[in-house]
Amino acid sequence: MKKKTKKKKLSEKTLIRATFIIGVAVVLLIAVVLVSVLEYVLVALEVYANFTIENSTLSWILMFAIISIVLGLGLTFILERIVLKPINVLLDGMKKLSDGEFSTRIDLGKVAGMQGLAEKFNTLAGELQKIEILRSDFVNNISHELKTPVVSISSLIALMKRSGLSKDKQMQYLNIIEEEISRLSEMTTNILNLSRVENQGILTDKTKFNLSEQLRTCILLLEKKWTKKHLDLDVDFDEYEVVANEDMLKQVWLNLIDNAVKFSKKGGKLKISIERECEKIVVKVTNEGATIPEEDYVKVFHKFYQGQNVNKKEGNGIGLSIVKRIIDLHEGEISVESKDGLTTFTVKLN
Repeated sequence: MKKKTKKKKLSEKTLIRATFIIGVAVVLLIAVVLVSVLEYVLVALEVYANFTIENSTLSWILMFAIISIVLGLGLTFILERIVLKPINVLLDGMKKLSDGEFSTRIDLGKVAGMQGLAEKFNTLAGELQKIEILRSDFVNNISHELKTPVVSISSLIALMKRSGLSKDKQMQYLNIIEEEISRLSEMTTNILNLSRVENQGILTDKTKFNLSEQLRTCILLLEKKWTKKHLDLDVDFDEYEVVANEDMLKQVWLNLIDNAVKFSKKGGKLKISIERECEKIVVKVTNEGATIPEEDYVKVFHKFYQGQNVNKKEGNGIGLSIVKRIIDLHEGEISVESKDGLTTFTVKLN
């Protein structure tokens, strides 16, 4: 590939040089023809001897040739160094990006316009590099996350095949297998949902609906989980309506509430509130549990991110990525704040 690029550059330079050489030759030819015609006319008018055109003719031809050569070489140098070189650098950089070399950066000199172009190219290359890293991490993480429950299920089945296993042990292993299958199913569903919302660029199917009723429905759907932890629920809020994609927002609330339940301590508080701030509807989900470090506030929305103190069986780090993408599609905002054992996720909708 490099040889082809080098050959292309050489052919462009050769073409430019050939063009200017031909140009110089043409200018010289025209000069010679014009001087010859002028000399012929002067000889015909019998004034040649008086003006000593012989010497002046040779001087004019020589001077014109030197000026043409200098001009041609100067223009060739300018075109190659100032005009053609940045273009070749840019084309070479684009070729490397297309080949997957996302670490490529270019320098087009100190000309204002070229500097701006180089900055935009380097920004694009940087973003592509980040996307490639995320894609690589995504593949590695999903492979690990899918492999773990499969290996666990396979090992438990092998243990159950052994003779002399008590019914209590069999039931224990079956419960674990059921949990792993449920986790695997949930993770697969989340991956499909994440893929769907990430590939969606325009929000469709927006309707006006009762947001308060939707939140109460989501709380009831997760009743088994929060009652198991004996959580103290605070869900007292007024009625609010929004214009949005109802199914997508339902995923948001289910993920946020489920996440809050998972990371709540037993007998802790779980508060869900809705209020209006200026022209925005603000939904807050607060749980009582481990504090999230401030430096991790942004990371929690990254795919497969899980804090150091998180039990890997409690989640797979996909749910909040889905939530963030859906809120972005609704042109809303989502943030997290964690202090003194209370963690609050805040969603603002227009």
